[in-house]
Amino acid sequence: MDYTARVRNTEFQRKIYSVSELSFEIREMLERRFIDIWVEGELSNCKSSTAGHLYFTLKDDRAQLPAVCFRNAARLLRFRPENGKVFRARGRVSTYEGRGEYQLIVEVLEPAGLGALQLAFEQLKEKLEKEGLFRPERKRPIPAFPRKIGIVTSPKSAALRDILTVLKRRHNAVNVLIFPAEVQGEGASLQVMEGIDYLSRSTDVDVIVVARGGGSMEDLWPFNEERVARAIVRSPKPVISAVGHEVDFTICDFVADLRAPTPSAAAEIVIKSKDELAGRVQQAERRLVSAVRYRLNRLQNFWASKIGSRGFVVAETRIRRMIQRVDDLTFRIEQSGRAGAFIRPRTHRLAICEQRLVIAVQQRLRKWHQAFGRIAHTLDALSPLAVLERGYAICLAPDGRVVRSADAVEVDQIVKVKLHQGSLSARVTAKE
Repeated sequence: MDYTARVRNTEFQRKIYSVSELSFEIREMLERRFIDIWVEGELSNCKSSTAGHLYFTLKDDRAQLPAVCFRNAARLLRFRPENGKVFRARGRVSTYEGRGEYQLIVEVLEPAGLGALQLAFEQLKEKLEKEGLFRPERKRPIPAFPRKIGIVTSPKSAALRDILTVLKRRHNAVNVLIFPAEVQGEGASLQVMEGIDYLSRSTDVDVIVVARGGGSMEDLWPFNEERVARAIVRSPKPVISAVGHEVDFTICDFVADLRAPTPSAAAEIVIKSKDELAGRVQQAERRLVSAVRYRLNRLQNFWASKIGSRGFVVAETRIRRMIQRVDDLTFRIEQSGRAGAFIRPRTHRLAICEQRLVIAVQQRLRKWHQAFGRIAHTLDALSPLAVLERGYAICLAPDGRVVRSADAVEVDQIVKVKLHQGSLSARVTAKE
């Protein structure tokens, strides 16, 4: 066989692949061999596309593996993948034929060592804390005597039964508005957020309680969602978080104006018992009596000093001089032996003068008493306390100045509203 024939025979037996054919064969082989595997490595070069896909690299000290998490899987992640942290990825190996590279198609991504939920919790907590949403000065005071309480919880939950039982025992006349919401599972966080927003818009609701019983971290997860935290922050009404047991902590607890260890404790906090109310009334009565006495004593001392410095001192001086003169004349007349005849007419004159002096002093005292009454009435009318008692309030800027114009404060600024009983901290949301 000549050389040409041998070459043709070899070409006939040889399998020749095109580039695309070989790439396809490699992909088929890899996908059959590595169809469902777990890979652990340090995450780096993480990027998100406009379509929602995540592209990153898993690496160790000797090799690296390109990976992609497509949108449908990426949207299920509760946390934000961070470069430099070690993750475990579950998926399959495939190839990207355009570059002739193999890569890991990720279906599940979770942090190594720290659970996915715990990582998501820590990331959101750090984010909200940096925004200042946990600061004590941002928290709103809980009203001492709420007229109506809003509750966001499941209508069939033990938490609601506990709250209603305590409220009935402590004060059975309180009004309650319940927003029914799922407190566990898919869609629960959305319902809780909607409940907070709804009760925040209710003008007659004074305080909101977000409640559910205890459970695992997965069970309590709706209260770790950012949407629930944002709803609590934007609510103009104070919010009490009563989620889980005393050992359970959620994001909801950190942003709420007050955390109650249990739903029952929330009810005890928001409504005072009858004995507590009676004690507060007695204490207020004692303070009121003390304040009135103090004010009357100050007014009495003030007018006594004014009266003493004017009329009484003059009158007392004149009387003493007249008595001294009478005594002197009496002594002189007795010495001359004509005391009786001299004293009788002058005693009559002295009695008349004394009567006139008493009448003059009484008239002067009546005038001062009338003037005192008019001044006291004017003081009561102008007193800031009397204005507050009629239902008005005084708005104070952060520096303590009285706010007389909307131009004196800025939007989002915290102001103090002084009432007849107590005071409120308010945030300026708009100026008109």
